[in-house]
Amino acid sequence: MFFLPSHYRLALIPLSLMLAYGAPAHAQQTQEEVDKTKQKQVAPVKPSAPAAVQKVEISGAKGYDERRQDTASKIVVTQEDIVRYGDTNIGDVLKRLPGVTIGGVQGRGGAIRMRGLGAGYTQIMLNGEPSPPGFSLDSISPDNIERIEVIRAATAELSTQSIAGAINIVLKKAIVTAQRELKLGASEENGQYGVNASLQLSDKVGKMSYSISGNANYGEFERPDTSSEIRYDAAGKPVYANHTKTEGQGKFESIGISPRINWMLENGDVLTSQSFVNANRFSNRSTNLTSTDKPNDALFLDERSRNTSDSTSIRTNLNYVHKLADSAKLDVRLGANYNQRDGENVLVANTSKQVLNRSYYSESTDNGFTYGGKYTAPFVEDHALAAGWDGGLSKRTDSAKRNDVITGTGPIRGIPTDESYDANVNRLALFIQDEWNYSKALSIYAGVRWEGIDTSSKGTTYAEINNRSSVLSPILQTLYKIPGSKNDQLRLGLTRTYKAPDTGRLIPRRFTSTNNSEINPDMMGNPNLKPELAWGLDAGFEHYLNDGGILSVNFFLRRIDDFTRTSIVNDGRWVMMPTNDGLANTRGVEFDAKFPLRSLMADAPAIDFRANLAFNSSTVNSVPGPNNRLDSQTPVSANLGLDYKLDDVPLTLGGNLSFQSAGPVRVSINQTTYGIPKRVLDVYALWKFDNKSNLRVAIGNALHQDNLSSSTYTDSLGSVVRTNVSETHLALRLNYEYKF
Repeated sequence: MFFLPSHYRLALIPLSLMLAYGAPAHAQQTQEEVDKTKQKQVAPVKPSAPAAVQKVEISGAKGYDERRQDTASKIVVTQEDIVRYGDTNIGDVLKRLPGVTIGGVQGRGGAIRMRGLGAGYTQIMLNGEPSPPGFSLDSISPDNIERIEVIRAATAELSTQSIAGAINIVLKKAIVTAQRELKLGASEENGQYGVNASLQLSDKVGKMSYSISGNANYGEFERPDTSSEIRYDAAGKPVYANHTKTEGQGKFESIGISPRINWMLENGDVLTSQSFVNANRFSNRSTNLTSTDKPNDALFLDERSRNTSDSTSIRTNLNYVHKLADSAKLDVRLGANYNQRDGENVLVANTSKQVLNRSYYSESTDNGFTYGGKYTAPFVEDHALAAGWDGGLSKRTDSAKRNDVITGTGPIRGIPTDESYDANVNRLALFIQDEWNYSKALSIYAGVRWEGIDTSSKGTTYAEINNRSSVLSPILQTLYKIPGSKNDQLRLGLTRTYKAPDTGRLIPRRFTSTNNSEINPDMMGNPNLKPELAWGLDAGFEHYLNDGGILSVNFFLRRIDDFTRTSIVNDGRWVMMPTNDGLANTRGVEFDAKFPLRSLMADAPAIDFRANLAFNSSTVNSVPGPNNRLDSQTPVSANLGLDYKLDDVPLTLGGNLSFQSAGPVRVSINQTTYGIPKRVLDVYALWKFDNKSNLRVAIGNALHQDNLSSSTYTDSLGSVVRTNVSETHLALRLNYEYKF
């Protein structure tokens, strides 16, 4: 029996109330009627063609509800939802989705997490493929996205490197009718300004259709922070206290273009080409001023730095779909990607007796190609069998030149460092899957995927490293439509997933800190890392309301072997590195509600309501409690959103309040961290002038809550505590949209 802690059981109360109030008061189309309508939309090639194949064929058709009708559990976010708040980056869009949280400081971006899990447990995909190394989601404008798929349980066709789940970003496709759309935007945050623009042109010429999207962004930012470092002896008496004030200012610029072309060939085959090119530039200046109550000649009191970076991303894909006899088809794809980043850092730091002048130049490139394919055929009635392959090769080269010149007491010392390394990652996966419509009430998805990764690396500061791993992942998912009910269905899934260490965490390259300490250590990789393997159980209940509303509850369990945590050691300097450390268990429950208020009360205003609530918990067996949970896991997250469309004027008002709890975490015997809850309020107003133009005004981070976090290291000699406070600010955005 699935065990729920007490706070999970209490959380079932609001769901029960919603289900009671959400019971439909009038007849609704049954699921059987939906299935019949779907079958009429696409006629099979032969009378005996299986229904499952029909579903695959029309999955993109209008009126097809992927969340409701697909056997695999997923949430689909439409383009309308994506652009609702005028966001300029995908992170701000994702933070409002059920079970999805963003790490780091509000408004500054951060790691994307599902089920509260960070550190790469969530697979980020682009058009169904794992995002390439060095690729940043911030390089994609939300205007270029067709939909976002939040995939709770793995499928054999997609990568099983998704212990927490996967988020698939699907770029816009060409359309059958001409479309031209221009968007212009402006923003202000703490006296810093930004502008953005995007243009989309789509049309059809004969058997060819095309879509070209372009976007450009410019923005400025100011980021003041304060931090403190306090050391205590074994008796708890303060030894020293250092306080640092940081002032940072900078700007970013980006430009991108994304063309897509579809060719419908004479024999009915389809050839599709999709590419995007993005160029980004980032620069900032920062000043760190430190005061201390105990003089220390090795402590840097004044640090001034200047950072600049330029990056370019190019990705292109070619997809060919060949239709065969008896509704079979062959889907083949090839892709190539190129990512380059150049960076420069100049630092001047002063102690009471010495001055450090550091210049640091780095250059990195990630090049590679991907390939894959899938063959589907109706070998057996009511089955949709598919088999395929998926692979890729990426090559990373990295070089860095650092020169430290120390002046002051004693002779001038120059410490030049010249490092470089190459890394190759070869990935291959094979899969087979079957979707079986056992009956009108029950459908079953079964699949198995084998995936192997071979990583090799060599550099000027370490010997050649080879790391090879492979995982066999069986997957089973079921969808059961409760007999006698028009709107209720159950889901159950069993998965085997894993998390392979990324290349950067395998390479024993050392990044040094300025004021080195237990809570400000150097960082380096670990070539002995092994993949983390997980068995997972997912279960869910979905209740569909009139007018497209839904109430759902989903549970999950994950058992993670060889989980990876960060450990801190002292080899003359404090250094942090990842290590495999035993077993971890994580579990959670997630509620989701979305419906128009009029589905509950006929005379209610035109308000669309949406809310989600997630509870997550975990235990790490190798770390003593309390609070021995997975590092950076979000225990509780919630969103509450409303959209109100006025009847008399063409105005829509809306808002979203999001919440992420934090609290204490015991990372290891010596390390603990702490964070405060984060609350973010976003509101918007949309005025439609006519069918072709509208104006959107949005306020992001309206609460502008400061962010506080701390880390503590404790041993027999005492403890040291580092606390950081980051200011956040309200952001004002204006967007004008015009279709012509």
